[in-house]
Amino acid sequence: MRHHQLPLRLHHRLRHLTNPSFRYAHSKSKSPKQQPPPSPPTPPKPPKRPASFTLHGETWEDPYNWMSNLNDKVAMRHMDVYMEQEEKYTEAFMSDTDRLQSKLQSEIAIQFASDLSTPPVRWGPWLYYRRVEEGKQYPVLCRRSAALNEEFISHKSPWAGFDFTSGKRIEQKILDYNQEAERFGGYAYEELSEISPDHRFIAYTMYDKDNDYFKLSVRDLNTGSLLDKPQSDRVSNIAWAKGGQALVYVVTDSNKRPYRIFCSTLGSSEGDVLLLEEVDDNVFVNIRHTKDFQFVTVNTFSASSSKVFLINAADPLAGLKLVWECEALAHCIVEHHQGYLYLFTDAPKEGLPVDNHYLLCCPVEASSSPGRWENVFADDQDLIIEDVDFCETHLALILREGQKQKIGSVALPFKHGQGAVYLNELNPIYLPLPKYVSQISPGPNYDYQSSTMRFTISSPVMPDAVVDYDLLDGKWKIIQQQNMLYERTRVLYGTASSASSTDRSLVSKDSALSNGTTEETSWNDLSEFYACQYYNVPSYDGVSVPLTIAYSYKSKKLGQNPGLLHGHGAYGELLDKRWRTELKSLLDRGWVVAYADVRGGGGGGKKWHHDGRRRNKHNSIKDYISCAKFLIEKEIVQENKLAGWGYSAGGLLVASSINSCPDLFRAAILKVPFLDARHTLLHPILPLLPVDYEEFGYPWDLEDFQAIKGYSPYDNIPKDVVYPAILVSSSFNTRFGVWEAAKWVARVREHTIYDPKRPVLLNLTTDIVEENKYLQCKESALETAFLIKVMSS
Repeated sequence: MRHHQLPLRLHHRLRHLTNPSFRYAHSKSKSPKQQPPPSPPTPPKPPKRPASFTLHGETWEDPYNWMSNLNDKVAMRHMDVYMEQEEKYTEAFMSDTDRLQSKLQSEIAIQFASDLSTPPVRWGPWLYYRRVEEGKQYPVLCRRSAALNEEFISHKSPWAGFDFTSGKRIEQKILDYNQEAERFGGYAYEELSEISPDHRFIAYTMYDKDNDYFKLSVRDLNTGSLLDKPQSDRVSNIAWAKGGQALVYVVTDSNKRPYRIFCSTLGSSEGDVLLLEEVDDNVFVNIRHTKDFQFVTVNTFSASSSKVFLINAADPLAGLKLVWECEALAHCIVEHHQGYLYLFTDAPKEGLPVDNHYLLCCPVEASSSPGRWENVFADDQDLIIEDVDFCETHLALILREGQKQKIGSVALPFKHGQGAVYLNELNPIYLPLPKYVSQISPGPNYDYQSSTMRFTISSPVMPDAVVDYDLLDGKWKIIQQQNMLYERTRVLYGTASSASSTDRSLVSKDSALSNGTTEETSWNDLSEFYACQYYNVPSYDGVSVPLTIAYSYKSKKLGQNPGLLHGHGAYGELLDKRWRTELKSLLDRGWVVAYADVRGGGGGGKKWHHDGRRRNKHNSIKDYISCAKFLIEKEIVQENKLAGWGYSAGGLLVASSINSCPDLFRAAILKVPFLDARHTLLHPILPLLPVDYEEFGYPWDLEDFQAIKGYSPYDNIPKDVVYPAILVSSSFNTRFGVWEAAKWVARVREHTIYDPKRPVLLNLTTDIVEENKYLQCKESALETAFLIKVMSS
């Protein structure tokens, strides 16, 4: 399932990987007697405490259920002791890789040079950016005047912004998260932050781990002081109104369900006004402001309905206006442009499900009449709209043509009343892209008045490129991209554009404009050194599953390379195929890195998602197994040298595949995995959303229950077989915490044949790994060293 940062439930410790010590014997001394190799460490055995559960006439036992009894202090003390034993077992098994881990950390750390600061984002008169100060754990949110700093590059100027020529400070610190950590017990995790449209205030929510909720604060940017109100607890959404004079926010109930909307007028002594309360426990609330700040949109949704309301931002207390509804759980995003509302949705059309998103429009004054919403674009199955973004002059679109990703733009406003038109009739301008694009992600793009939009271009064989694209003239430039091959710590800023000359050593010749002409562009891709290939793999039922592989030209040998197969297959989300430095460490050591876009994931439309969820989850698992077998049968990966990799819901995919075919895999990495599906869906320790049950099934429904029981990794571990070597990384601070991983690890050891060369390890991480680059690098080095060690044993 989706990974979320969640509260610290228990005290726990990171492993401390010590540097190896070396003893040097005197050259004349006698050689010491050769000591026998140490015996392999023994895996810990947690206690069993029988517990029975019954549903639909079936009863099952769970001897490790005690691990999830977070309110049982005795159980949690035992759990803490057990976690220490697991840490020591992992340390003992990995002790001979200390030098390798140190080398890998050095290799992986290269990527973090570009993360010292974010490239500045221009919004109105300001440049906003985050930077990390030397010796500090958390970043600082800053801004400086765009008029005075047109050429400012935050990565090159990480100091406090003092101009020695004028003697003036030119940088303003908006929010220092190191100081926020002092407010919140040494830990700073921000969920939301929004600058007011007048650039006077910042509203933000910080996680209060002692109380297990996000706390809202508003800070005056002129004085740096916190406002007395609003300061609310359990806040899940925020949106500005009245030009920055009022804040609309959503709070959650005791089960973390967003259900109430309040409006607070800044500087007023009046209490915050309740605008909406959803009393139905199955209905959830979400808000956002339109990019022009004219409206606040309110989404209410459940498993069987979706509604969109409008709040006039100029008069937020005037009430809510219903503008859209449908009898289905649908994705609905509303924007406003010059008197027209635009709805980007995947809601059913005329009661029939659709496979992809589409765009509707309607005049604001007629939006309460469902019949007035009209399609903007005619259906075109060859050109799928993945995402849209608006500015005052243009509409930007992220598109998919087959497996090819594209960015296009068309001028606004549209000629309304002429009916739906094909996109190509509007003469879109397309941004030239490198050949192997796997994903296009929109940037923050706060400035509605600006025609420049930011995108991040991702590829399996190219470091992420942050690109600014001017929709008026089609010109673009790379704002930030890491250079992996030349001057390794260098970061490219603005060195490539559609009109500039390029560094020939960095040139990719695979870019193409929409008219078919080619242009050399300095994308800094690595396709000269690493291959990227696509396959369509037939699954068990004949459906073709996209498979992407990357490998080093120097190291590829037919049938002799170890391989790592990534998978996710849930929520209709795209599989992450971005370039990552830890994968470069494997590629340079002869590994093949592969990505299986199985059913249940994104990239294939809504049907592709639905064919891999709930009762069809077995399709995801069989698709993944088919891709694994393909890699071996085609001698892309050496037999008995294949490893699986799964994150969150991908952990369920990989673990279930191993249950079905344990001999197919030599190793696996499972990161914060969802492993105990039946019990978690029935008895969630932390509340689940309707989308979670829509994805994995409703256990109270008999057919869904049977499907869940059939694919749940914890409930289907085969007995008396040799399992692959597995490293499970988990935490108390994720929605599917360490108790799931610990239960699964214990049951795998109990059911399968013990092989000291193929251990099942549990690696405990902390909530700050994603925020702390050093710890992130350390964990990646551990995982990579584990794969290298078990493959060479």
